[in-house]
Amino acid sequence: MFNEYEIWWVTGAQLLYGGDAVVKVDAHSREMVDGLNNSGRLPVKIVYKGTANSSREVTEIMRAANSDARCAGVITWMHTFSPAKMWIHGLQQLKKPLLHFHTQYNAEIPWDTMDMDFMNLNQSAHGDREFGHITARLHTRRKVVVGHWTDTATQDRIAVWQRVAAAWADAQDMLILRFGDQMNNVAVTDGDKVEAEMQLGYHVDYCPVSKLMEYYKKVTDEDTKALVAEYFRLYAHAPELEDPSTEGYLKVYNSAKAELALRAILTDKGAKGFTTNFDDLGTADINDPKFVGFDQIPGLASQRLMAEGYGFGAEGDWKSAALLRTVWFMSQGLPKGCSFLEDYTLNFDGANSSILQAHMLEVCPLIAAERPRLEVHFLGIGIRKSLTARLVFTSKPGAGLAATIVDMGNRFRLIVNDVNCIESKPLPKLPVASALWIPEPDFATGAAAWILAGGTHHSCFSYDLTPEYWEDYAEIAGIEMLRIDKDTTIPAFKDRIRWNEVYYHLFKY
Repeated sequence: MFNEYEIWWVTGAQLLYGGDAVVKVDAHSREMVDGLNNSGRLPVKIVYKGTANSSREVTEIMRAANSDARCAGVITWMHTFSPAKMWIHGLQQLKKPLLHFHTQYNAEIPWDTMDMDFMNLNQSAHGDREFGHITARLHTRRKVVVGHWTDTATQDRIAVWQRVAAAWADAQDMLILRFGDQMNNVAVTDGDKVEAEMQLGYHVDYCPVSKLMEYYKKVTDEDTKALVAEYFRLYAHAPELEDPSTEGYLKVYNSAKAELALRAILTDKGAKGFTTNFDDLGTADINDPKFVGFDQIPGLASQRLMAEGYGFGAEGDWKSAALLRTVWFMSQGLPKGCSFLEDYTLNFDGANSSILQAHMLEVCPLIAAERPRLEVHFLGIGIRKSLTARLVFTSKPGAGLAATIVDMGNRFRLIVNDVNCIESKPLPKLPVASALWIPEPDFATGAAAWILAGGTHHSCFSYDLTPEYWEDYAEIAGIEMLRIDKDTTIPAFKDRIRWNEVYYHLFKY
């Protein structure tokens, strides 16, 4: 995944100080790029693209970056004074994410030996401000990282941006398949799919469930039994589920068959995410002799496919499906996990008031505190009311972020809430996967701010991502971001929303 991409490094210089100076700039740049790549802290390889000494060279590099599918973004650094007018045409054409790295080859000033030659050559303090001016003048979206290139905190900030830039590149050819439509009359999960493709890159296609059933019919008994055996190896379960004569086994078997069908069509279509609708599962009448359809909501399949990196949204929520894929992509290699979640019900308990996050079935096992348990229970919702297989677990305690994107008509709005997952109690009558969290800064303020912002009842949750990821994502995407954190107050949050309305109506670049 990350190895499919690379980040280009371009060093700003000029020929005023002579060719020997540029040779030294080039050597320093190569050493720095090698040092960053060998640090073990960056998920995406940096590729050094040389020094840029003229407007033509800058423009050629930026055009090449645009046309190279492996290039996920560009890092620029002004080793010495690089006149910013020569960057104008290249920056105007650059379509990839940009990181401006304000650093220096040497960490400290060599007080006893510094002469005019050294000062002329090592002018990042000068050149990076010149470059910063032109990016500000051009309204270029970018991230600015300040720090020495050998410093681990600096490297970690670059790593965050790399993860976001690579996830952004992944989204630019992301296909989301919608099996069935939206849940009727639900506003927040709908939106402008054309604008989403223009602004966020991904494409959403409707796919008839009848097409999915063509794949379902082709799933073999051998493959299905092999997957069922994998379920029993991976998940805790009651021994009787392994008895082929029981209805419980049949439900697990059909869940495996549904997973294989979904996996096959997603692979065939090159899709990175999907949505389902519990009112459209194939032929309506399960007693029809010609019945071809899922005998239950494919919740177990959705849970497992999420864990593999497929985006998912329930009830046709294509924005959540796309965002979850991006969350998973950014989180690769990080330890704690992510999931699609839904605000289920409230627990009023004073300072410990919280929100139960769950769904009928579809919660990703990556966030499970312990080994998930495979269970079969009756589910009385949707077109298919029947025994249904699912993974049951509670989430691990810890801090995380809930994020969602909503369509505000004239723009997309990213809403991010710091939340704290706490230990949940058993739900013997509600056997589903769940999380229990308290939103920052407290239940009342966090919930009110989310509602004031127009947030969805669905969210994409991660333990591993920090607010910096979402700040970088919003900057690259050019969308609004509202964060709800420990410092949020309702009056200030309302003012933020009002000022944003003015900006996005009048001044959005």
